[in-house]
Amino acid sequence: MRDLMDAIGGIISRIRGSTLIDEETLRSILRDLQRALIRADVDVKLVYELTKSIEEEFKEAKELPPGLTAKDYLVYLLYRKLTDLLGGDKEPDVEIKTKPYILMLVGTEGSGKTTTAGKLANFYIKRGLKVGLIETDTIRPGAFDQLRQLAERVKAMFFGDPSLGNAVNIAKVGLGKMMASKAELIIIDTAGRHRNEEELLSEVKEIYNVVKPNEVMLVVDATNGKQVGAQAEAFSRYVPVNSIFITKLDSTAKGGGALVSAVRTGARIKFIGNGEDIEDIEVFNPRRFVARLMGMGDVESLLDKVRAMEEEEEVLEDIETGKFTLLTLMKQLEAMGKLGPLSRVLQMLPMGLMPQLKELNDDQLTSAQDRMRKWLSILRSMTKEELLNPNILNASRIRRIAKGSGVTPRDVRELLRYYNEMSRMMSSLKKSQRRLGSLFKRFNINQSQ
Repeated sequence: MRDLMDAIGGIISRIRGSTLIDEETLRSILRDLQRALIRADVDVKLVYELTKSIEEEFKEAKELPPGLTAKDYLVYLLYRKLTDLLGGDKEPDVEIKTKPYILMLVGTEGSGKTTTAGKLANFYIKRGLKVGLIETDTIRPGAFDQLRQLAERVKAMFFGDPSLGNAVNIAKVGLGKMMASKAELIIIDTAGRHRNEEELLSEVKEIYNVVKPNEVMLVVDATNGKQVGAQAEAFSRYVPVNSIFITKLDSTAKGGGALVSAVRTGARIKFIGNGEDIEDIEVFNPRRFVARLMGMGDVESLLDKVRAMEEEEEVLEDIETGKFTLLTLMKQLEAMGKLGPLSRVLQMLPMGLMPQLKELNDDQLTSAQDRMRKWLSILRSMTKEELLNPNILNASRIRRIAKGSGVTPRDVRELLRYYNEMSRMMSSLKKSQRRLGSLFKRFNINQSQ
């Protein structure tokens, strides 16, 4: 992926260095983007659709979001469109909620399933789960020894017995032993090679029918590029493919094609492997991946700036319609936090509330910033019901919230006092507006004058 990262990083630098983003510059930049993505094995049609949508949206933007230049906006569009191409803005859920949870790995020969099984075991053991590994590959020499050694290394339970004759029997017996040993996560490794594809897929289906896994994870090699989609389609004809693990993403120029092809199958990319070591595994987050791909530490702050503006508008709408709740307050604090130091965002306080903050010195501003962070932690420890209806917050709930956010009940009450003051002020302002409106109406005065 280094070539793609370098190419897109160069495009970003070119955008930043441009004096003006006119039509000719825009098309030249998008042609460079097309070449970079096609070299990364991304489907030509998708590349064209992506760049066309960036061009159209950029040209149609009659008014830029507050505080953004045309160059910022083009970078933002590139970021957002690439994120959408790779699956959107949501990180997959990797929590194990059902126990025991049975995870079955499938994939072709050489995709790295056995190493992936070890990586997954290590990942979940570090999260406190009791993990068991089952090897069912009777075709590849050394498969049992390889997974046994990985299990010993990460301190997972292991089962594999070639003397049982076939993969289905091994899976069945192994599953029984793991359940008896109270394994919370059971990972089943399957073969990737047979005499022909039909035989391999039939065996996968038989194992699936016997163990009834909670999840089937397809392991694919990033060096296969666009072929990843065809592999996923082949396996999905025999078993439901719930998630995808992409290996060797660090060592290929075709990683872009593999990622996009995987997304197009409808199965969620859950993990990526970015090295050979047991620790080289990460949850696939399209947003973070694209930020890294673009080589821009500041792309996150740019996106936060756009989002914060949108969220602040939502907060003001809530206030204007009289819907000031703890949820409204939380949204406002989050929006303010995304815009940086408190000294730069005091003007975001609605209707000039708390003007005394403008007189604070640096130490006092730092203290206020710390208080904002503490309050956000408290608000995030509340349930949706509590955020929308603060009146239900009794002593018991306050103690629970304090414990969950690592503060004292006194801190929670301080936040509630601030909220009540804000709420009373909002109510007072709303009543004043209604009285003025009634007065204007009585004397037939046009309020817009």
